[in-house]
Amino acid sequence: MSSVATAPKKGFDFKAFLANNGALVGLVILCLALFIATPRFLTGPNLLNIGIQVSTIAVMAFGMTFVIVAAGIDLSVGSVAALSAMGSSYAITTAGLPDGLSIPIGLAVGALCGWVTGAMSAYGKLPTFIASLAMLTVVRGLTLVISDGRPISTSSSVSWLGDDLGPIPMPIVILVVSGLLAAFVLNRTVIGKNAFAVGGNTEAARLSGIPVKRVLVTVFVISGVFAALSGMILAGRLDSAQPTLASGYELDAIAAVVIGGASLSGGVGRISGTLIGALVLAVIRNGLNLLSVSAFWQQVVIGAVIAIAVGFDVLRRKNVKH
Repeated sequence: MSSVATAPKKGFDFKAFLANNGALVGLVILCLALFIATPRFLTGPNLLNIGIQVSTIAVMAFGMTFVIVAAGIDLSVGSVAALSAMGSSYAITTAGLPDGLSIPIGLAVGALCGWVTGAMSAYGKLPTFIASLAMLTVVRGLTLVISDGRPISTSSSVSWLGDDLGPIPMPIVILVVSGLLAAFVLNRTVIGKNAFAVGGNTEAARLSGIPVKRVLVTVFVISGVFAALSGMILAGRLDSAQPTLASGYELDAIAAVVIGGASLSGGVGRISGTLIGALVLAVIRNGLNLLSVSAFWQQVVIGAVIAIAVGFDVLRRKNVKH
């Protein structure tokens, strides 16, 4: 009699699940801990507040995901958000252009800034870190020049981005729509597939005929557009474009992408993970505020979370190599 060998059935791989969904598990544990610590956490108004808070960072981080997937970094997104909001407001309230052009002008400013950064990196051979750092300074300076260091009132179109759509705040609606759009582009289009290919192995992508330089410029343009949208959401909430708008937001955007499971070495990243990463940051800040923790200590906690997330990324890459 001959016996047929059967492969043993594989059980639930908790280690693999944790590696792929660590941020989600962390978010659930964090929410449970805050629910136990303060009953105000899971109330309707507070959850809406978290949604509004996370919207600007998450939308900005969606664009950042494309850059990081392509093995780049964009330090200019906070300044681009400010210039886009300021440019759209200046064009309408000061230059007298039609109100309907406000949002398109803001998005165009973001796209132009992204194109310049991408071109400096792709064709000027500057590292993305240096190119975007230079743009951070230049763009913030232009924002101060345009505004003369003073806030400018937003147009009615931009103010609408910070209003409510029925019972739901408009920033949350924009967050959902932009997240779905970003996920579709990253996962279902040639743009996303090329970004993954370039980030995974630039030389192999070049040899296979992928226009690496064009891909790099494209992901920075996408990052600029999402940064512009984020800036206008924030300006809509404030009813004015501030010259210091979104200052430091680039660090939160990068942190959200990394916490969400993207690799800083490129080739790995998910829009859903980025959203979870942004939620982790927003929930931590919200929870610490409810617990009356000092803003100084909040920075310490956020920094520790980022360090842990990057550490997990390093360990994950080592495991993949072995």
